[in-house]
Amino acid sequence: MIFYFSGTGNSLHAARTIPQAQGVGFLPIAKEFDKKEDAFEFTLADGELLGFVFPVYAWAPPKMVLDFIARIKVTGGRPYVFSVCTCGDEEGRATRALQRAIAKKGLALDSAFTVQMPNNYILGFDVDPKDVEQEKLRNAGQKLEEINRLLAQRQSGVFRLIPGSMPALKTTVVNPLFNRFAMSTKKFYATDACTRCGLCEKICPVHTITVKEKPAWGKACTQCLACINRCPARAIQYGSGTVQKGRYAHPDCDANSN
Repeated sequence: MIFYFSGTGNSLHAARTIPQAQGVGFLPIAKEFDKKEDAFEFTLADGELLGFVFPVYAWAPPKMVLDFIARIKVTGGRPYVFSVCTCGDEEGRATRALQRAIAKKGLALDSAFTVQMPNNYILGFDVDPKDVEQEKLRNAGQKLEEINRLLAQRQSGVFRLIPGSMPALKTTVVNPLFNRFAMSTKKFYATDACTRCGLCEKICPVHTITVKEKPAWGKACTQCLACINRCPARAIQYGSGTVQKGRYAHPDCDANSN
């Protein structure tokens, strides 16, 4: 079983690719939370794949991913546990943060991988130039093929990560500040270009957006930026800093992707 979280489709693409090659199911973490259950229980056999696929937010897993793991209960045999994190450049110690979370559930990572994908965090940066975007997508495809070969062999102790510079500082200092101060929805707004199509409301993983005359944001947010990057009219902005910036969603990410 593969559990994934994705906003603009990079991790969704990876999560789709692995089940196709390995013949296992995959579930979106955000929709598991919609069930309003106190615990998420799954029974797995010895050697069965248990994977977590997620984007890196400020050099750590998204809070929703860690909250999901805190409530997961795995029974049955000893699964083969792996993770795939997608990021624009580097993961910091996101995998180590995941390791700590699953260790509390009596699980241990057998393998873990970092896959670079095109940047989507336009609140702090801009999207990659098109040539860089295409190169990252090509390289990601090759990396996912390699990952699938290793998963099929159930190889343990394989950790192919991209921690980058000062990973401990970024994950242990910057990420808590990000989670505390960067989750505000106050600067989100929709311009008059909004067509009220409702896509932003549909794809928001925490259901904080409601569309009447225009989209309105509640207080909850994961900073996935699906609303701003996937708006077909480019009507959604965050303050004034995103007006001149590009938008990015993975080519496989359609209106029904979540």
